[in-house]
Amino acid sequence: MSDSAEKRISTDMIYNLNDNPPAIQAFLAALQHMMAIFVGIITPPLIIGGALGLPPDMKAYIINMALFVSGLATFIQVKKFGPIGSGLLSIQGTSFTFLSLSIGIGFSVLNSGGTPGQALGTIFGVALICSPVEMIFSRFIPALKKIITPLVSGIVVTLIGMSLIKVGMTDIGGGAWLLANKPEFFAGGTNIMLAAIVLVTIILFNRSQNKYLRMGAIVIGLVVGYIVAAAMGLVNFGKMNGLSVINAPIPFKFGFYISWGHVIPMALLYLITTVESIGDLTATSMISGEPIEGDLYIKRISGGVLGDGINSALAAVFNSFPNTTFSQNNGVIQMTGVASRRVGFWIAGLLVLFGLFPIVGGIFSIIPNSVLGGATIIMFGTVAASGIRIIASSIIDRRGVIIMAISFGLGLGVAFVPAILSHAPSIIKQIFGSAITTGGLTAIFLNIVLPQSFRKQPAGSNPMGDMG
Repeated sequence: MSDSAEKRISTDMIYNLNDNPPAIQAFLAALQHMMAIFVGIITPPLIIGGALGLPPDMKAYIINMALFVSGLATFIQVKKFGPIGSGLLSIQGTSFTFLSLSIGIGFSVLNSGGTPGQALGTIFGVALICSPVEMIFSRFIPALKKIITPLVSGIVVTLIGMSLIKVGMTDIGGGAWLLANKPEFFAGGTNIMLAAIVLVTIILFNRSQNKYLRMGAIVIGLVVGYIVAAAMGLVNFGKMNGLSVINAPIPFKFGFYISWGHVIPMALLYLITTVESIGDLTATSMISGEPIEGDLYIKRISGGVLGDGINSALAAVFNSFPNTTFSQNNGVIQMTGVASRRVGFWIAGLLVLFGLFPIVGGIFSIIPNSVLGGATIIMFGTVAASGIRIIASSIIDRRGVIIMAISFGLGLGVAFVPAILSHAPSIIKQIFGSAITTGGLTAIFLNIVLPQSFRKQPAGSNPMGDMG
């Protein structure tokens, strides 16, 4: 097959990429996509807002902006403007990849005496100046895939999930504020019960034979937990008083600040999310019956990754966190048989509409931490499991085992024993204090320097060699 040849996958699509389904069918398909992505979009600002102790109005605002920016980003990605965008039904949303680092940046500002607004302004500032990393690498897709292999990206994704599990468990107990200020009430029976109700509900609906109930399991679990908490008088709706009728997207509402020690970790995460986006876009193209080889495919992947970078910069300007392509929408395309990009315009419009009304963010800003924790502990565990699946897609030979062992050892080591960096300069602590950064940079470095000949070993030998 020549380089320009296009390999397409046979599908059972009802409406293909450039088809124009009737408005009612496009709208119903868009609603199913919304059910799949809504919680994923609002969870990062919810978690970050809770971890940093943001006031309800500020938390509600960044939730609304996450929805608003996801709508703009989806439109750019689907519509395609010149080289920007994939032109596929590829939905954009707030990335979980940056969640742990964002919380770390926020805490570093707050611990230095900064305000919650300055903490957000610093997160968005670092995200903005690092977003060109993804734009640049979008021009070098083939070379990038040789450096960031499935083994490397799988290690990083696994570390991201493992790092976030602590956040999920803290929410189950009642949240970071409760742990820090009223530890005697942390992990009380009520909090554990609410988290358990959400967790069990999600598991039950996830195992349902009905595909729509299964797809909406997390949404249903959160709604059930919210209702139970409200019935117990644990939801303070009074905190929503004073919300404006409509949210005006204000560029740099919280200012623009830079924490230089967090630039390298942020750049690394943009590099990793570039590889994740390549995989998501390839899956979208394949499921839609579009080429997965050849010039058109490479052009779409490059445009999609470039769109990711530009959309993440746009997100930072409008007070939201980096965006990326959402993989869960591929399942919706497969279930509905609708791959038309016109559905993406409906999704974008709904997201922008939701983002403009403060009531949407307000409702979610007062959700009890324990209710949220019951859902996020599954979501974060799923992130870690996804990383393991990525690792398993590559051949785990002696070389791979060494890379995994050292990367996980050093990455989790600095998370478990942060005092190991106690004598290091502050900038080194900021860069390598994260399991994701330490483990990810280690994996990239070892993947480059360990010779490929290290793979060779006698059949049936111990993959750890003398270390086994």
